[in-house]
Amino acid sequence: MTALACVAFATQVEAKGQTILFATWRGCEEACHGVVDYLSETAPDAEVVILDADRNHDRLKGIVAEARSKDVDLIISWGTTVTLATAGTLSDLNDPSFNHEIPQVFMIVADPVGSGIIETLDDTGRGNLTGTYNRVPENVTVDTLRRILPDMKSLGLLYNPNEKNSILKRDELAELLPSLGVRLVDHAFELSEEGAPQIEDIAGQVKWLKQAGAEAIYVGSSSFLRANASIFGAAAKDAALPVISPYEEMVQNGDALISVAARYYDVGQLAGQQAAAILVDGKSAGSLPVARIKDFAITVNLDFSREIEIWPPIDLLGIADIVR
Repeated sequence: MTALACVAFATQVEAKGQTILFATWRGCEEACHGVVDYLSETAPDAEVVILDADRNHDRLKGIVAEARSKDVDLIISWGTTVTLATAGTLSDLNDPSFNHEIPQVFMIVADPVGSGIIETLDDTGRGNLTGTYNRVPENVTVDTLRRILPDMKSLGLLYNPNEKNSILKRDELAELLPSLGVRLVDHAFELSEEGAPQIEDIAGQVKWLKQAGAEAIYVGSSSFLRANASIFGAAAKDAALPVISPYEEMVQNGDALISVAARYYDVGQLAGQQAAAILVDGKSAGSLPVARIKDFAITVNLDFSREIEIWPPIDLLGIADIVR
């Protein structure tokens, strides 16, 4: 038993006795349940052992050793942070502290190519690694927001300098937005002595974006803002700024106006398909291209809309899931 929190979800285990180590970052949420549900149907002889880091970087260090000691048949890694801690990057292929031999499936990784984890979505360049990809193309995000703000010329973004995905998303938008006629108004959170953004800075940073000319805020890729969504959403409402988020639950909980996102449960089901292809069909992980989510859902929170007095058009409401 390591310092990692460990919860086992076991189905009927047959003689074959396959074991899957599922390394998570913030517990077993919707995507995790999607994986477990899928595998309970397609690989009923497998046991899924969940190791949760509980957002603690120090707890990631023992995952690979745990997988090796248990002689697991597959690792599933949730999120960029966990995947980097277990699989490493392409530049780490000669480092034995990372997993290069156990088949592994990653999920909820915003930019696996930009993060250096794989070569391309079609060919990972890693003999033991494949995964899923669930992010919406950012031009779709901007086009959706422009359905609400047709004349939008500037988009605000707060990003975390200690979170690789957050920086990558900032860089992606900086390259994309000028071609769409939109100015990026971005600001990095200042880090504490412990190297983390501070909750008490959120309201002030949102106000800074407003004063700098942002007409809306995009959450981008930020586990920090996601974890503190209610504070962030309240600050955005005070500034009368619409928030578009890749995280559907921020809209459902009233902390963002609109989301364009893959449903996490569906992402989990897709990761389950990848796992089953390896465990049941005998495919090599490295031979499988990264599986892409093709269906995205638009969700709108009308209470948020009412508070900031900015209303989505009727045609958008006609295709969106509505939260009141």
